Amino acid sequence: MTPRPEPARPKVIVLDDDPTGSQTVHGCLLLMQWDIETLRIGLADASPIFFILTNTRALTPEAAAQVTQEVCQNLKTAIAAEGIQDFLVVSRSDSTLRGHYPIETDAIAEALGPFDAHFLVPAFFEGGRFTRDSIHYLIVNGVPTPVHQTEFAKDSVFGYRHSYLPDYVEEKTQGRIKANTVERFLLKDTRTGTLERLMALHHNACGVVDAEQQSDLDRFAQDLLTAAAQGKRFLFRSAASLLTALAQLPPQPVAAEQMAQYVRGGKPGVFIVGSHVQKTTEQLTHLLNQPSSTSTVTGHPIGHPIADIEVAVGLLKDPDMYPKLLKATLQAVHAAYQQGKTPVVYTSRQELQFADVETRLAFGVTVSALLMDIVQGLPADIGYLVSKGGITSNDVLSKGLKLRTARLLGQILPGCSVVRTAPDHPQFPDLPVVLFPGNVGDAAALTTIHQRFTAHQ
Repeated sequence: MTPRPEPARPKVIVLDDDPTGSQTVHGCLLLMQWDIETLRIGLADASPIFFILTNTRALTPEAAAQVTQEVCQNLKTAIAAEGIQDFLVVSRSDSTLRGHYPIETDAIAEALGPFDAHFLVPAFFEGGRFTRDSIHYLIVNGVPTPVHQTEFAKDSVFGYRHSYLPDYVEEKTQGRIKANTVERFLLKDTRTGTLERLMALHHNACGVVDAEQQSDLDRFAQDLLTAAAQGKRFLFRSAASLLTALAQLPPQPVAAEQMAQYVRGGKPGVFIVGSHVQKTTEQLTHLLNQPSSTSTVTGHPIGHPIADIEVAVGLLKDPDMYPKLLKATLQAVHAAYQQGKTPVVYTSRQELQFADVETRLAFGVTVSALLMDIVQGLPADIGYLVSKGGITSNDVLSKGLKLRTARLLGQILPGCSVVRTAPDHPQFPDLPVVLFPGNVGDAAALTTIHQRFTAHQ
């Protein structure tokens, strides 16, 4: 019997609403700009997948729609210029269901459609998120918890009431897509094969996909690629684990435990922590509480001890405090670094109150601007940079480091990507940068990264 040939591999184009969606792949490009020429760089790259970092999760709904439309219009031109025939479009977003759905998928469908279907695939196994019986779960302290019962469902911008994905779709589309019309791909379907059902979808039908482990999505992706090779056009709203299945990459070239070899000159790094979710605060506390170790042979510190540098962002409600806060923070960073310490710069943890969502988002822009000014004022010879939080990481790449593109090296922890700046970067050449989502990792995750980057000592 002749084996079934592998389906053709289309280019996977990912519009990422923050820069952490590449957390399960490696070797590909992240694009911080989306002019036609930059998009052509991504389309022409040898990797089967590339990411366009739109950062739309930090924007208002109107701005998110506008950015997505602009990206897609430029993509249309770039795809034609590169002669790309087969491609898949993924709107990558948060595995806890926060983000501008359906605004972004609607904008993509309008510009790059028509599509036969769009799929919600929020499973992200490295972060403890999976979907069973169309209910999306997050593992909290070892217990699978429907996401509507977690802190993420109470988000003041992206809150929701349902973990059952068909109901989530109806809620977010304000009834335009009824729950009972949503195509449910259950575990028994994805594990036995879905090709026939996929071939029957049309008119941008909405589907939601179960997955408890990577092999579920690997099997589903094979059917997707087979259907696409036969002319079906699909759009995805997914977390990162589907991208693993679509890209089909080999293991990363340098293992996570060996990534200290990327550190520049064995120097201390800097941590920039902007995320405010509870998990980040737990991880930050663990890192700050690490005891300093001293060599019994030399008497010198081992592993670059931590320097605790808190930024009291509440002061930024007074615009006159911005330059004073920036100056004080940078003085503390440089002083710590000169003492051989690893500065950990973090925004104050208390929750601030705002009159409305617009005011909150605008204040977030101010805080991010301060953090990016801090990044630009860092010592030029730091060994590495760790950025904690999705929006913070996006701004570090696009504004703090002013990158056009970056090459993804791999993951230093499950779900935590490492990229490196170009050798000709004007300020920080060949700098490894960790993109660490706010809601990923165990309590010791930040500490583990610090230890791995100092493993050469």
